[in-house]
Amino acid sequence: MSYRLSLLDKSPLAAGETASQALQRTLHLAQQAEAWGYHRFWVAEHHNTDQLAGPSPEVLIAWIIAQTQHIRVGSGGVMLQHYSPYKVAENFNLLASLAPGRIDLGVGKAPGGLPLSTRALQQGVHADERGDFATQLEQLNLYLQTAAPRDEHEDSLRATPQPQRPANRFLLGASEQSARTAADHGWHLVFAAHLNGDRTLLENTLNTYHQLSGKRALVAVQVVVAESPAEADLLVEGLRHFHVKVAGGQGVNVGSIEQAERYVRQGGFTDYVIEPRTPSLLKGTAAQVHAQLEALHSNFGIDEFVIDTPISDPLAREKSLQLLATHHLVAA
Repeated sequence: MSYRLSLLDKSPLAAGETASQALQRTLHLAQQAEAWGYHRFWVAEHHNTDQLAGPSPEVLIAWIIAQTQHIRVGSGGVMLQHYSPYKVAENFNLLASLAPGRIDLGVGKAPGGLPLSTRALQQGVHADERGDFATQLEQLNLYLQTAAPRDEHEDSLRATPQPQRPANRFLLGASEQSARTAADHGWHLVFAAHLNGDRTLLENTLNTYHQLSGKRALVAVQVVVAESPAEADLLVEGLRHFHVKVAGGQGVNVGSIEQAERYVRQGGFTDYVIEPRTPSLLKGTAAQVHAQLEALHSNFGIDEFVIDTPISDPLAREKSLQLLATHHLVAA
């Protein structure tokens, strides 16, 4: 195959499961992903939800790199609007010093939760001091830069420790503006097709990024693989996505009408639209899914896919990822 496979994990809780069990499964999946040949293993950030157990990617990354050998591990991603860019740089410089050459820093513009958690995360932060996302990204870039050793009398601010091999940097987005922002700041781009499968938007965004940066973007897609097409259909039955568009505010992607209504209620929004959204969902047998990935690779020049498998059954999810990877390796 002419493309790489990487994996995004959200630490979902199955019915009747504890967070500890879900997180142990995340570790197990990272170890399996390494054995199966996935290139990267990324963990997500979600707040104030009983369905997902991972609000702090940097904590999970530290735990995973200590118990894996060579797979790259990173955030998919840190929700930068909530945090000091300086502290994010410190966290990932420390991780890159613990596991040189293995750390990815992915950042996103989304809140990773609904307005109640956003307000709690940003308590005491002055929005006018924080600046917009591009300003935060620029600050983070400066703090991540390695610098020459300073003498004992120099007063300067840098994010220590200074790693010999800094984290690779990725901006998560699904728009041409994200492509321009990533290119302007020298970051890799990950197009979030697992949240927005609009092919025209995908093509325009990838072309914009390639023209401005000379690099190819990664693309995140939803994938469900099973032994038969009928089994794959059953696994994705009921899967839905919705986008809440707020006048003059930040929109959000959610997985149900109930979540969309909670977002509107918690934010006190009155001028909004809730729209169904079609993700880029690839399903079927491993051969069928790889044929779809190969078509995307050929049509859009995509060299790496970040796989999100949005099914709650842990055994079916692990089997899906194994079938995808092992077919990939055999065919290669």
